Amino acid sequence: MCGICGIVGFAEVGSIKNMTHSLAHRGPDDSGVKIFNSGNVALGHTRLSILDLSALGHQPMTDTEGRFWIT
Repeated sequence: MCGICGIVGFAEVGSIKNMTHSLAHRGPDDSGVKIFNSGNVALGHTRLSILDLSALGHQPMTDTEGRFWIT
């Protein structure tokens, strides 16, 4: 099972990393954080690699143009 978290408002790197770390039990195999340039939005993700063991499953992930992000 994976874990996701996010901040809307004032996004600070320490806060989103702490939130993501607290979800490590939900997905101990990988984690990622993305803070957007505006500093108003941040996404965090932890992953349990059951089906996709490759780095292609790393999240948050973006489209090829870097316009859209998902977690």
